[in-house]
Amino acid sequence: MVSFAVVVMAIAATLVAAGVVAPAAAAGKFDDVVEPSWANDHVVYEGDLLKLRLDSSSGGGFASRNKFLYGKATADLKLVPGDSAGVVTAFYLSSGGDKHNEFDFEFLGNVTGEPYLVQTNLYIDGVGNREQRIDLWFDPTTDFHTYSVLWNPSHVVFLVDDTPIRVYANQSSTKPHHHNHTNLANATSPAFPSPQPMAVYSSIWNADDWATQGGRVKTDWSHAPFVAAFRDVRVEGCAWAANATDDDAGEVARCTGSSWGKEGRYWWKEKDMEELTVHQSHQLVWARAHHLVYDYCVDTDRFPVQPPECAGR
Repeated sequence: MVSFAVVVMAIAATLVAAGVVAPAAAAGKFDDVVEPSWANDHVVYEGDLLKLRLDSSSGGGFASRNKFLYGKATADLKLVPGDSAGVVTAFYLSSGGDKHNEFDFEFLGNVTGEPYLVQTNLYIDGVGNREQRIDLWFDPTTDFHTYSVLWNPSHVVFLVDDTPIRVYANQSSTKPHHHNHTNLANATSPAFPSPQPMAVYSSIWNADDWATQGGRVKTDWSHAPFVAAFRDVRVEGCAWAANATDDDAGEVARCTGSSWGKEGRYWWKEKDMEELTVHQSHQLVWARAHHLVYDYCVDTDRFPVQPPECAGR
């Protein structure tokens, strides 16, 4: 089987000192990595940016051209400014099928002056309901900030400007390990994402039935269009061969069997990537102590029996 390159990466964002870049030039910066996936007319290349727009007719989205198994996906993103209540912008990784895995950043818009909330979630074997929410320590609408998901056999890490805000660890004795759970509350051991190839996605849509204050604040369409801007999208990982099936044993072995591959070192699986550094651990404690506003692990109304991965909290 022919191996794809290990690293699929967007060209680094270049700030133009003067003038306006033609749309074709802007598109070229992103074309190697992503492509519009729905409502193409709401996915706009403007200058050096890729913008997703939401109006009363539609939102829009893009997807990565390739899938990958383990690695890091990153977006430099500026969120919808002003009154963004009801609007959700998402950046996430997902595999396919009923038993899919998914790692979500969902940015929940708010009324002017109120903090944006960032919801993270994991679907494992098709089961989600692992939501956590933080309020950001900066205004994400005034400048670009970097949001990343690191995924390897040891953990899934969500990062904001390189500060970890959530870690979902592989607690099984053998890594990676595959669990088939259909009910979190009835699971007897922590689930961890099985090795399924994932693509990277982003979208913007109207979610005023739940996104802002539990759906009490609706989208004010007089402020449309709502625009989220991307300065860069990067994917670094073991690229999945285009002609391989999603459960191709050879591709799984190639991407999981070793930290080395024909294309070079899989840095995201190196020993020092298996756990946070001391500094990162301190950052995680700080972020959760000061900015965590919801954690499914302590929501006894939803989970009278604590999910197994939450034990000890």
